[in-house]
Amino acid sequence: MTEEKNNSEEQKPDGSYTVFHGGLLKKKALTRRGIGFVSPGFIWSLIFLVIPCLSLFIVSFASRGDYGQIEWNFTIDNMRRLAGFGFFGWSADNLLIVWRSILVALVTTFLCVVLSYPLAFFLASRPDKTRTIWLALLLIPFWTNLVIRTYAWFLALAPNMPLSLLLQNIGAIDPGEPLYPSTFAVYLGMVSMFLPFVALPLYTAVEKMDWALVEAAHDLYASRWRVFRHAILPQTMPGLSVGITLTLVPAMGMFVVPDMLGGSRYMLIGNLIQQQFGTSRDWPFGAALSLVLMLLTLSALMASRRKELKKAEA
Repeated sequence: MTEEKNNSEEQKPDGSYTVFHGGLLKKKALTRRGIGFVSPGFIWSLIFLVIPCLSLFIVSFASRGDYGQIEWNFTIDNMRRLAGFGFFGWSADNLLIVWRSILVALVTTFLCVVLSYPLAFFLASRPDKTRTIWLALLLIPFWTNLVIRTYAWFLALAPNMPLSLLLQNIGAIDPGEPLYPSTFAVYLGMVSMFLPFVALPLYTAVEKMDWALVEAAHDLYASRWRVFRHAILPQTMPGLSVGITLTLVPAMGMFVVPDMLGGSRYMLIGNLIQQQFGTSRDWPFGAALSLVLMLLTLSALMASRRKELKKAEA
């Protein structure tokens, strides 16, 4: 009781002092201490989140000068251009790029989830002595740079490698042709990059599962789908939500893998942003694209959060 009392804020009747963590503090001192606790997080968010986002928002309404410099003539031309309105009329190119980015992110996340469930159960069922080795194998890709991992797929998808030779023999691709650049190579690279982000949270959830519920479902002659839906999925939902968030958000803005394995024709919004801030030197339009990407990401997170709240209320 004493410790509970000490750890809580309790104001004396005269209102001049407050008991806080076993000591008497004046209101002003307590306020200063509270500001001291909150300030590091506030400053961090201000420098690394608020100021960059505010800068992007302001620059997205600026104009590009003749030599690539930013001119502070505020206009909505960048938004109109993003919607497809240009010098030669309306074009759906930019909207198609945005749609393709969303589609690639969704398909990548779905494939990672489908592959991660059996992988998580496989890891959880390994003996304690060998489980660490299997987890290390899953984590090894994190030890190398993203660009190096992507370059490794160039070797694996080369014309003289087994997968390419197999597809050449069945006539799926021309003789001597590699499997890149192609949509297949992009998805292969994306899934290999993000699979651990889903598999590891799922593995943590599977380890904590109450297997009595699964056995009870089997005893009641539930089908495999019903066992998964009613006994496994609810228990692994926390890990699944974390994995989906960690995969969907960065996959939407990925540009290294599509650029290297998809070629110049397979452009996503991340590649378009890179192009505007790089060779095109059109920072206002790049900022407008970045703003749209951030809004898409926030929308996905808010939708996920709302779904979780509805389930919690139910």
